[in-house]
Order: sequence, then C-alpha cells, then structure tokens
Amino acid sequence: MELTIMKNRTAKPSSTPLRGIKLAALALGSSLVLAGCAGNPPTEQYAVTQSAVNSAVSAGGTEFAAVEMKAAQDKLKQAEIAMHDKKYDEAKRLAEQAEWDARVAERKAQAGKAQKAVQDARQGVEELREEGMRAAE
Repeated sequence: MELTIMKNRTAKPSSTPLRGIKLAALALGSSLVLAGCAGNPPTEQYAVTQSAVNSAVSAGGTEFAAVEMKAAQDKLKQAEIAMHDKKYDEAKRLAEQAEWDARVAERKAQAGKAQKAVQDARQGVEELREEGMRAAE
C-alpha cells in the first residue's frame, strides 16, 4: 500500500509544471484577446449615439426635455474626449449613456408634443362651445 502512495506522489509533481504552463498560456492568451478588444475605438456606438442625439433634437428634446438633452450632449462630448485620449472603454460607456439619455429626451419630447396637441384641441373645443353659446343667445 505504501508503494502505491509513493507512486501517486511522484506522478503528481511531473504534471504540475505542465499544468502551470497551460494556465499561464491561457491567461496570456486571454489578456491578449481582452487587450485587443480594448484597443478598438467605439466608432459604431459613437455614430449610433450621434444619430440618437440628432433625432432627439429634431423631436423637440431641447424644448420638452432640456435636462435629458443636456445630459446626452454632455456625455457625448465626454465620450468624444475619451476617444481622443484613447480611453475606449470609457468612451463606449459614455456613448451608451448618452444614447439612452437622448432616447429618453426624444420620448419625452414626443409625449410633450402630444400633450400640447391635446391641450390645444381642448382649448379649440372650448372656444367652439363658447361661440355656440353666444350664437344661441
């Protein structure tokens, strides 16, 4: 029984250096893949964000959702600066946040316009009602 224990003990150390080399190679390969991803500027996200900001402005975001529009525009500018400084992860994060702020601003602007249209329609109905009452007198 002692003999088998000794064989097992001597067999393990010979596989440990090979295992360590494999783990080191895996870690190195993973870090290279991650470094390669981090090195790409988020130009596609930036373009999507720019489009979302433009859509929000066209929808009336500056009038109906000024806070959200300012946040979107500020974050877009920060993303541009981060891209210039080659901080691509930060640039992507800021661009994504700016995109969502712009989308919120656009939806808020659409809702604000719809609410204004309803108020205008109610006012028009009220004016017609008053005219009808005057004509009936």
